[in-house]
Amino acid sequence: MKRFCLAPLMAAMLLALIGAEAEAGLFCGMGRYRCCPSKSCEPCGEYTEARVASCPQYKTVTETVWCTEEYTDCVTVNDICCEKVPVTCQRTVYDTCYRDECYTVCKPVYQTCYREKCYTVRVPRYQTCYRTVCCTVRKPVYNTCYRDVCYTVCKPVYNTCYRDHCYTVRKPVYNTIYKDVCYTSYKTEYQTCYRDHCYTVCKPVSETKTVCETINEMKTVREWIPCDPCVPVTCAAPATCAPTCEAPACAAPSECCPSPSGRWVCRQVCCPRTITKQICCTRMVPEVRTCKVPYTTCRTVPVSCTKKVPCTTCTWTCEQRTCKVPYTTCSMVRECRTKKVPHTTCTWTCETISRQVPYTTCTYTCETRTCRVPYTTCSYTQEVRTRKIPYCVPRTVCDTRYVTKSYCVPRTIAVKKTRCVPKTVCRQIPCDPCVVVDPCVPTCSAPTCAVPGETCTN
Repeated sequence: MKRFCLAPLMAAMLLALIGAEAEAGLFCGMGRYRCCPSKSCEPCGEYTEARVASCPQYKTVTETVWCTEEYTDCVTVNDICCEKVPVTCQRTVYDTCYRDECYTVCKPVYQTCYREKCYTVRVPRYQTCYRTVCCTVRKPVYNTCYRDVCYTVCKPVYNTCYRDHCYTVRKPVYNTIYKDVCYTSYKTEYQTCYRDHCYTVCKPVSETKTVCETINEMKTVREWIPCDPCVPVTCAAPATCAPTCEAPACAAPSECCPSPSGRWVCRQVCCPRTITKQICCTRMVPEVRTCKVPYTTCRTVPVSCTKKVPCTTCTWTCEQRTCKVPYTTCSMVRECRTKKVPHTTCTWTCETISRQVPYTTCTYTCETRTCRVPYTTCSYTQEVRTRKIPYCVPRTVCDTRYVTKSYCVPRTIAVKKTRCVPKTVCRQIPCDPCVVVDPCVPTCSAPTCAVPGETCTN
């Protein structure tokens, strides 16, 4: 604060020193002669006296300055502490007990019976025949030759050594206990029912039908053919035929017909004729039949059972053991060997072979067979059984548990703090002697005289 108050004063002094009048610019312009009364500007006897009369005077000014200081204060702090407190409580535990209960069940008794059933089947009859087939094939002829090949192998030589190895094993120790466990098993009950089953059988039926058949008959027909007497005639007619010419029989195989009119010729003519005959045919007629086919239905019934379940506990014990650990060292030895390498040459030769090719023919015959068809009868018998019924028995058990509780513990600590303290400071400031100034208000500006010869005012 002192620095801020003295800064305007020093700035004013520097400005006054820069002016043209060196003597008159001192002390904030208080040394200027034009501001003084006219009596003061009159010539005086001595320069030193005038100089002393115009010198400034000083006065004491009091200021309040705020300073910071540190002080120690005591503060109360609460620490939170936790503590486990035992609490006893009661709870209800239910034990499972069992009681015997008798009940009656109906047990089915099944019996299988058989009945005879006849049916007709068509049985195929197969016959295998053979035919001869000739073919030409190219047959390869292989010839195997060998050549020597040298090669080098590295043969390993192994040496087995042993070293002692210590290790620790954990040996289990088992303890088996048994406890009763209730479980539900399921029993399967069977029931036989019947449904209608339709099936088709082929029944042979014999019929007689009329078939028309056409046959060819050869008849001898005699025709008259006019002939030239110079045309040779061949006497090669069959025995049933009359001579070809009306003239006497031919003496030679090839002669001229003596009759100029013509000749008779016999020839065979095919005459078709239709006849009717009865044929017996057998055909298979399908027939639908119905039979009772049994089938069995099953359902699952729950049954409550009890069994002993083993529980095994295991504890481990450590045991130190020593064993021989083998290790193998290997060294490689080079060895030269010889081997036979085969190579094959092939030539082809043609060869004719014949083989028997089988083929199968099939015919069907009807055959009547008999089979036994099973059917099941069921009857029920009553049986008394016993089962275990579980029920719960309550009992009270006391348990102790720990509850965490928290509480506050006060303690006092010292804390350093900072505060502002006022302080009174006194300092000297220059003042114009011709001006009456309030001593409590500092004045730093130059005085101004309104009229010459009067007292200067601030």
